This record gives sequence, structure tokens and C-alpha cells, in this order.
Amino acid sequence: MSVHICDQPLDLSEAWRQAVAADVGAIASFLGVVRDAPGGGLQALELEHYPGMTEACIRRMVDEARQRFALTHAEIWHRVGRLPVGEPIVYVLTASPHRQASLDGCAFLIDYLKTQAPFWKKEHGPWGAEWVDAREADDAALARWGLNLSNAA
Repeated sequence: MSVHICDQPLDLSEAWRQAVAADVGAIASFLGVVRDAPGGGLQALELEHYPGMTEACIRRMVDEARQRFALTHAEIWHRVGRLPVGEPIVYVLTASPHRQASLDGCAFLIDYLKTQAPFWKKEHGPWGAEWVDAREADDAALARWGLNLSNAA
């Protein structure tokens, strides 16, 4: 299990090497990229975090996912800094003996990262810079897991 917060492009080959083991029957992964804002014109997305605290919060959720879905391995790589549209921003990889556990564990971690992980996002475009608010659809996605949000972050 590992959590990586970095300001450099993602190198995902190491994540795959660490996930492959004799007891692994399935590996699920998700790669998120910076997408343009509704209406267009986004030039970059800037992410800030509090070093140490962010990693600790995410590690607790990875531990929750490993227990809940019997994952044998989980990796999260998340970028910070200023990222242009199309740049990879997050990579989640989960491994388990069976596919459904890997798929569910990966979806669970993405839903957590979108709503509860302590990152602050700012959109940059011709309009200037604006902080990004939480989205109701992301909160609804997390709610399906029955997670106690008071303990999530």
C-alpha cells in the first residue's frame, strides 16, 4: 500500500510492478486527467495540499478500502501544483484475488478522493482564477458506500 503526492508527471510502471503477486487475480485502475471546465476555456487546474496531513488522511482511507474489499494491494498517486488540461492528475490501482473486489475498491477510493481528500483546487482561465466548490454528484457517489463522513478526512 502506498500513497504518493507529487508535483512531477506520474510514473505508473512502479505501481503495476508492486501490485503483481501470486495471490492477485485482478488489478483495477483509474487514471483521471484534468478536463476543461463547463463552457470551455480552462487553462489549468491548480491543486494545493498540506504535506503530511494529506498523505495521512488518504492512507486511512486506503486502509479502510483494503479491509472493506479484501484488497491485497492499493496505490494512489496524486499530482499537486499547476496542471494543464489533458494532464494526468490522479492514478488509483487496486489488486485482489477477485475482480469485483478490485473494481469496488478502486471506485470507493476515487469517490473518497473526489469529495474528502484534503486538496484545494483552483481553476485558471480567461476569467482569472477561481476556487472549485464541491459537487453534489460527487457527494452522492460517496454516499453509496455508507461511509461515516465525520471519520473520512
